Amino acid sequence: MLRAVLLDLDDTLIDHHGAVRAALDRWLPEFGVASTSDTYALWDEVQERHMVAWRERRVTFAEQRRRRLRDFLPQIQVPYEESALDDIFEGYLRAYEASWRRFPDVDDALVALAAAGLATAVLTNGTVAQQRAKLVKAGLEGRVGPLFTVEDLGVAKPSPDAFRLACERLGLEPARVVSVGDRHDLDVLPARAAGLRAIHLDRHDAGPHDEPDRLTTLAGLAPALSR
Repeated sequence: MLRAVLLDLDDTLIDHHGAVRAALDRWLPEFGVASTSDTYALWDEVQERHMVAWRERRVTFAEQRRRRLRDFLPQIQVPYEESALDDIFEGYLRAYEASWRRFPDVDDALVALAAAGLATAVLTNGTVAQQRAKLVKAGLEGRVGPLFTVEDLGVAKPSPDAFRLACERLGLEPARVVSVGDRHDLDVLPARAAGLRAIHLDRHDAGPHDEPDRLTTLAGLAPALSR
């Protein structure tokens, strides 16, 4: 019998990509640059590359931000001084934080999970401070159970140990917990390797389409678990 749902945060509960795009739309014109699908894709690519380095503890969180700008700014023809990188990133960060929103299907899903007697918790690869701030800004603090991060656990997704340790913190065997998240590589495959059930929240219907436990909205989560 399932006892708890381990929820991812970014692009599962919080519209991270929507916030990124809104932030770029607001921030880039300060440099005389228009945001486009190409700049969105470039930002996503450099973010993912350097966040991996941070998750693997090879760089600090501040340094991964600087590395992202070192890769991104030259490609959009924006000159910069090394000493100004932190201040430049702060401009983006203010716009990103102002854009944090929960998805509209989150409230009903949390109500349905509670009605089914299932506890919830959040497992995220972000920092404690930033991810907790997202929960506060999105009106989810105190509504989703404990927050587990790479800083708390000492290990990040996609390591199965991140899921095992989160289950230990919940006091539950992995078989009693289901992982739900938007990243098949981070939230589904390693969760199953750790012994959890896992559901892929594929909001954009991008696949893999042969995934047997796949939803496109959280509205279907409680019914799927009841089956």
